Amino acid sequence: MRQKFAPKRLISACLIGSALMAGNALAATTINLSYNGAPDLEKNAVHVFATNLKELVEEKTKDQIQLALYPNSMLGEEQERMEQTMSTPSLNVASFAGVSPLVDEIFVSAIPFLFDDFAAARSFFDKGQYWQEVGDVLQERAGIDMLAVVEEGGFLAFTNNKKPISRPEDFQGLRFRAMDPSQVALYEAFGASGTPIPWTETYMALRTGVADGQMNPPMYIALGSLHEVQKYLTLANIQYSNQFLVGNSEMIANWDEEIRSAFMEAVAEANHNAREHNEDQVEKRIAYLEEQGMEVIRPPEEDLAAFRNIGQPAYLKWLKERDIEQRWIDMALKDAGVSSLLD
Repeated sequence: MRQKFAPKRLISACLIGSALMAGNALAATTINLSYNGAPDLEKNAVHVFATNLKELVEEKTKDQIQLALYPNSMLGEEQERMEQTMSTPSLNVASFAGVSPLVDEIFVSAIPFLFDDFAAARSFFDKGQYWQEVGDVLQERAGIDMLAVVEEGGFLAFTNNKKPISRPEDFQGLRFRAMDPSQVALYEAFGASGTPIPWTETYMALRTGVADGQMNPPMYIALGSLHEVQKYLTLANIQYSNQFLVGNSEMIANWDEEIRSAFMEAVAEANHNAREHNEDQVEKRIAYLEEQGMEVIRPPEEDLAAFRNIGQPAYLKWLKERDIEQRWIDMALKDAGVSSLLD
């Protein structure tokens, strides 16, 4: 069943950042932007996006909006940061673990093997009806605007420290760290077990044997130094790896049109720049992990098909168990150009 945060009254428009002045002018105001991961431009794609966004917002609004960056979950874990975004004039880059308690339907966008490449995924989120409706529901339920889909370093790869994984049966008996319940469902479909563990606790969980493996893009594996506690890297490319720039709706609505337009222009430009940077870095990050001693496994097409043929039906079953309406699945498949999950 869908979980929901406790309802919070949004801050009054007259208090938002003390930003509004007579004549609808906007005084200089500082807005917090929080996100996961270290402030490392070499390893953290979300930090690359955030720093570029800060520069562009301040440039395009002529410093009337300034961003204060809070990486490394400094303002709290996922749910706490989303609650802050609901109740205060702030921005946040959230993962599925942050958004899904408000909009469970977001899990539909993570159907395994929904996208063949970056271009297909970007078109889905930039132009699709499904994603537009996800944004509408988020605003209606929580008073939060969905501003951008931020790539976090490529497609998801599996890692573990027990044995090479190249096909589903290799998962048997392993314990995996999961980001959210959808990943638990995938692991169980492959014969492993999954336990949700926050990103900030993942390294220690792998080091101490609480989990044998995890799933992340190469960027996060390098960023979290997971190569120190993981031996095998399987490039199954099962899901597109993304997070979500969100902002307090009332804050944004109460900016004057010129400032709001400049802000959104900055968001679009920063996201475009981050995507180009991310795609260019994927193979370099894989090479880096290999240099650090990880064994890289690239499953052949027949093994990828086995992952798909097991993972997709199991994931669809899990979506239905969460009472997600079929129309959301149908919309997403149409936007992705997929006529059948198993075509």
